[in-house]
Amino acid sequence: MGSGTSSAMFLCFLHFFWIIVNPARAYSMKHCISIKMNLNCRQRNLQTIPSDIPPVIKSLDVSMNNISKIKKSDFKNISVINCMNLSSNTISNVEDGAFLHLVALHGLDLGHNKLTTISEHMFQGLANMTRLQLHNNLISFIACSSFQNLSGLQIVNLTNNKLHHLSNVQPLVHLPNLRELYISNNNLHYFESRELSNGSIGLKVLDVSTNPLERFSITANVLPNLQNLNLSYCGQNGSMEWDVADTVFLSKISTLDLSGVQMSVDNMSMVLQNFTNTHSSLASLALSNLWRKSTEKVGIIANIACHIPTLSVLRLGNDCISVVSEKLLQSCSRTKKLDLSDNIISDLSESSFRSLKGLKYIRLDNNSLSSVPNATRNLSTLKILDLSLNSIDNLNCLDFANLTGLLKLFLYSNKIQKLDSCVFQDLKSLKMLSLGGNSILTLNGAFTNCLQNLESLDLRQNKLSSIKQEDFKQLKSLKSLILFDNQISHMDNGAFDGLFNLETLKLSSNKINAKAVKDTVFRELSHLRYLSISSNRIEYEHDSELRLPPFVNLSSLRYLAIFSQNPQGMFNIPSNFLEGLQSLETIRAGNLNIKLLHPNTFRYTPELKYLDISDNKFTSLTAELFHPIPKLMVIYLSKCQLESLDFLINANLFQVNYLQISYNQLTALNETLLNSLPSLTYMDMRNNSFSCNCSNLWFMRWITNNSQTQVVDAHQYLCKYPFSQKGTLLLDFDTHSCSVDTGLFYFISTTSLVLLTLLGSLIYRLLRWQLIYSYHLFLAYLYDNKQKNRRAAYQYDAFVSYNTHDEPWVLRDLLPELEVRQGWRLCLHHRDFQPGKPIMENITDAIYGSHKTICVISRHYLESEWCSREIQVASFRLFDEQKDVLILVFLEEIPDQQLSPYHRMRRLLKKRTYLSWPRAGEHTGVFWQKLQLALETRNSSDEENPLLTGVERL
Repeated sequence: MGSGTSSAMFLCFLHFFWIIVNPARAYSMKHCISIKMNLNCRQRNLQTIPSDIPPVIKSLDVSMNNISKIKKSDFKNISVINCMNLSSNTISNVEDGAFLHLVALHGLDLGHNKLTTISEHMFQGLANMTRLQLHNNLISFIACSSFQNLSGLQIVNLTNNKLHHLSNVQPLVHLPNLRELYISNNNLHYFESRELSNGSIGLKVLDVSTNPLERFSITANVLPNLQNLNLSYCGQNGSMEWDVADTVFLSKISTLDLSGVQMSVDNMSMVLQNFTNTHSSLASLALSNLWRKSTEKVGIIANIACHIPTLSVLRLGNDCISVVSEKLLQSCSRTKKLDLSDNIISDLSESSFRSLKGLKYIRLDNNSLSSVPNATRNLSTLKILDLSLNSIDNLNCLDFANLTGLLKLFLYSNKIQKLDSCVFQDLKSLKMLSLGGNSILTLNGAFTNCLQNLESLDLRQNKLSSIKQEDFKQLKSLKSLILFDNQISHMDNGAFDGLFNLETLKLSSNKINAKAVKDTVFRELSHLRYLSISSNRIEYEHDSELRLPPFVNLSSLRYLAIFSQNPQGMFNIPSNFLEGLQSLETIRAGNLNIKLLHPNTFRYTPELKYLDISDNKFTSLTAELFHPIPKLMVIYLSKCQLESLDFLINANLFQVNYLQISYNQLTALNETLLNSLPSLTYMDMRNNSFSCNCSNLWFMRWITNNSQTQVVDAHQYLCKYPFSQKGTLLLDFDTHSCSVDTGLFYFISTTSLVLLTLLGSLIYRLLRWQLIYSYHLFLAYLYDNKQKNRRAAYQYDAFVSYNTHDEPWVLRDLLPELEVRQGWRLCLHHRDFQPGKPIMENITDAIYGSHKTICVISRHYLESEWCSREIQVASFRLFDEQKDVLILVFLEEIPDQQLSPYHRMRRLLKKRTYLSWPRAGEHTGVFWQKLQLALETRNSSDEENPLLTGVERL
């Protein structure tokens, strides 16, 4: 498997892992805003790259700041990012390896900075980068190996630098995937192919425009794949030379821009002659802004250009052409798109375009035409006609005669005042008509019997005062109708009848009042999805139900804009104003001067996801208002003079993820409120009246510590209360000054005391003997430490620990067998203890002065306090010295549950050294033999005599 594939798989895995582990890491950052993993830090007056950038983001934009240096440590914690914008700073230095860890980066923009050099390791690690923007810097030197490892690079923009010599771009032209190179305005005086490369390169787009070229020379086929060449505004003083050794070298070029080239007519003719051969692929040629004072020269060059057999697009914009005669374009029979925009054309002869048999697109915008030229009539192949930005004041019935194939007609920004019913009668195929920016007063049935296929009609910025029932009735195919910024105050019943396919209707910025907005106006718009009636004059005196709600027939509407009603606002929204809008997803109702919203306002919009009611004057809002819209995701409540958002607590808005509440009077948000918005990931609280005191402690901690919700610009929030804190930063408040909550302290104290009492009682009842044992064990430990240095050699082979009730067995059976027959020396307390010495010292000395301790266990033994202490000391020696010193001899069968803790512990640790007298029965010889073997075992607890196996079963 190739390294590229392995790298891609690794990146995919890393990105998937991040999504699983940390699906949303939106939090309050000091200088940035994060939306859907896209980090925006623009125009923040940053001096350095922010240090709190999350490790995984899709894009980072830190443009338009004052960053002067990119350090190696700036991006070391960023593991996955696709696009980075560092443009419009003052960056003059990028440390080597600064981008080393950005292995997933595809696009990097360093434009509009102050870089002078591209160092050898500046772009180290960016093997997957495809787009690099370095325009508008001061780059004069590029190190030879600076692009060596950027094998994925496809587009490089070095426009507006100081390269001066074409050889400076050699380090990058041989990149295997480089397809587009932009080196415009680099003060290049010569374009010599030998300076660019000695072999062929894969460039498809090359922009060398705006360089003072004296010579353009290609002497070898170094650009065999070049398709787009931009030489616009090259040369100086009209003296640029053209030297292409073989026309085949440029045979793949399909787009050539020679606009503004400083070249003589003869040289320009020679250039174009290179593309008139059969090898040429040239399809689009720009000859704009050439000889602004000589239309004759333009005509000569245009006719030569039109002899190019493959040419289909000719651009002659901004050439100061005033008259277009038939001779100007007589050779352009193959031209399909003609651009004559930005000239001073005032007249065209009727035969101007006669020779252009296949013409499909004409641009005549931004000229001086006073009427629709006759030259555009009868062009049956024409698809697009642009006559915008002229001085046309009248449309005649024959202006568009026989343009039966026309699809788009642009008449925007002329001086048209009226329309006649016959104007568009031949435009049977027209789909888009732009009449905006004129002075049309009335439609006069212009759309009554024509334009059956029209889909988009733009009548914005005219002077229409009313919409009549028949105005649009025949436009059966219309999908978009734009009427904003007129003077419409009246709409007939059925004003939009017949528009069964209409999806977008824009009526904003007119003079429509509440009486004009009625159900009969919109009655046949069942497919309408977008309706804007903002910035009109709709107002209601109260919020009681309307007898006939205006939108009851708009069942498909998704977007409704009613914001900013003039002159003073809408004041009220009737409780059933939105009735019928069961599909509505977005409503914009800001700046309406509303103080209250009826609880039933959104009763009819169950699909609502986006709600903007900002810039109103709400005195209060209720949770019931939001109950009918549980799918709400975005809320705008800025500039509403709100002092509390408690109405959201029981609003059941579990899907809200975006909350805009800036410019209110909020002092804080409480925990209950924020818990009621479990999906919230973005919140903007800028310019509120924050209270900086201990009552706000939880909110301040939540802003910085929560891992889900990003609080935008929280580090710039200012305190307003108390007066002593006014103007300071909210998150700079000293939280240590907040005293402990005494109520909470007492609660915790009393609760702890009760729990400790209960726990002590349980321990005493269930673990009493274990505690007593542990206590004596501790005492033995202390005593042992005192006596450790004073111990002598062993005096006895074994100390016998027994109860007085068991003394007959010890004297009758044990003592004769072990001392007389086996020769062991035993220590017995009634015989060998020193009189007058404390009993505890005698016990300790006897146990530590003997190799072993034999405990004769019976029920009386377990009940004896002194016997218990003897076995405690022996057990401690077992743990302390790690020696097998304890031998247990059971005179009776005793169940486990009756054994004290230290007996059970001994059984667990050394099960094989227990002896049972009752189990021996008549075979006492075996019992004594096993006891002898136990006494013979020395020191190590791990060195058990193998003959003892099975002793416990005796």
